[in-house]
Amino acid sequence: MIPIGINDFLQMRKELPVVDVRSEAEFEEGHIPGAVNIPLLNNEERVQVGTDYKQKGKDQAIRTGFRLVGPRLSTLMDQVISFSNERELLVYCWRGGMRSENFCNFSAMAGVKTRRLTGGYKAYREKVQEIFSQKLPMIVIGGKTGSGKSDILRALEESGEQVIDLEKLANHKGSAFGGLLQPPQPSNEQFINNLFEKILNLDLSRPVWVEDESISIGKIFLPKSFFEQKKNAPVVQIEVEKNIRVDRLVNEYGSAPKDEFLASMEKITKKLGGQNFSTARDYLLNGDMHGTISILLTYYDKTYTFSLENKSASIISVCNWDGQNSEPLISELKSVADKYRMKN
Repeated sequence: MIPIGINDFLQMRKELPVVDVRSEAEFEEGHIPGAVNIPLLNNEERVQVGTDYKQKGKDQAIRTGFRLVGPRLSTLMDQVISFSNERELLVYCWRGGMRSENFCNFSAMAGVKTRRLTGGYKAYREKVQEIFSQKLPMIVIGGKTGSGKSDILRALEESGEQVIDLEKLANHKGSAFGGLLQPPQPSNEQFINNLFEKILNLDLSRPVWVEDESISIGKIFLPKSFFEQKKNAPVVQIEVEKNIRVDRLVNEYGSAPKDEFLASMEKITKKLGGQNFSTARDYLLNGDMHGTISILLTYYDKTYTFSLENKSASIISVCNWDGQNSEPLISELKSVADKYRMKN
């Protein structure tokens, strides 16, 4: 067992598999992306050991831990041998203490070499928080609902540009309807870990494109320092005709179950207005998705226009798009970014 610091760990994990030996619940709440969970103590066992530690002291807690792990030690080692790459693993627990140390000792008995992260997952989380204080060369893609900002980001990425797709990381599209047809959102902690990993691999001498988002995306909250940077970053405004935006949103949400779509509509009843809500609901129940979306956009367009007034000074270009052929738009966006960098 060889202890290593967080910087060495981040480099070595590119070649070596990583094992998180914390309980399933801890892993689910937040873990180092790419790690596999092989709990030394499962959820229930961790509670038992923690209770003994508080009530009976450290020695009794250690004995309880060994008693619980003993019967399934063989199974644990089978997992270790199966997962190890060239018989070597990187291992971490919460603080880099007893759980990872014991796991590494058991692994050594099975002939598997290990390197243990000093400070454990806590050290990783401290590193995560550090990165959000650094300056990122962000350019924000803005535009009204249905403008295809996420599609534009994907096209930019496919063309070789650097992109942070916050909605993809959050499994949510940001609006009251953003959770429809999406997988469950990660925990906020895991989202931040995933965002850290994305930033970690960026070339900060080149632009980083992001979509205009509020500080919350569904149940996810952006790190405050990251959000403040994004809020003050230059904006490229995408203009798309309303009828095109309606068509795009119908294609995007038309397959959503009506009851779920209606439940999402109900969340904005007050802001939409009772009459608009009733009309939109009638359109929805009668199968007229175009009519439904058109009414919803009266609310979303008004909201975006209001927010745009607060960032008008940050707009460096306005680009018109037909909502279909992205190649001319991507070329225009790259040109805008080049001109902005030359001026600044």
